[in-house]
Amino acid sequence: MRRIVLWLLSTVSAVVLLFGYHTSTSGPAATAQAPVGASLATTSSTTTSGGTGGTGGTGGTGGTGSTGSTGGTGSTDGRGGTAGSTVTGDVAQTRWGPVQVQLTTDGSGTITDVEVVQYPAGNREDEQINSYALPVLVQETLDAQSADIDMVSGATVTSDGYLQSLQSALDQVSA
Repeated sequence: MRRIVLWLLSTVSAVVLLFGYHTSTSGPAATAQAPVGASLATTSSTTTSGGTGGTGGTGGTGGTGSTGSTGGTGSTDGRGGTAGSTVTGDVAQTRWGPVQVQLTTDGSGTITDVEVVQYPAGNREDEQINSYALPVLVQETLDAQSADIDMVSGATVTSDGYLQSLQSALDQVSA
């Protein structure tokens, strides 16, 4: 009888603890909009998140904002040569918040820079995951020169959104 009572109390305690555990299912509280990642080349164009295109310095006009439908094209790089284009991919709405990628290519179509202009940053865990995952995704994109890259373990949702926005940007470059 004593064993049954002990078993029952431990089971009830386990169930109470299980249902009392709070997960971070509240969704994104905010999104970070500053570029992050391993930016290997500097660009002079900027992107605003309000839906209007920002103007860049000598690199040309910036991409559009949160709609991400088109990006501007640079004219010259200040050294007399032809600069590539800067395009902003569509916003990928993920479970934890929007993800948006901006690509810069040179005149031959080589990806020279990748910036993540929007990513989930609603809580400390998002910030921790993305501070590791986004530079890895950016570097893999620069190495592969395509959207054929691996997802980052532990950042599956952000990786999926990154790949969607990246493919959208690459589609604009090839169009």
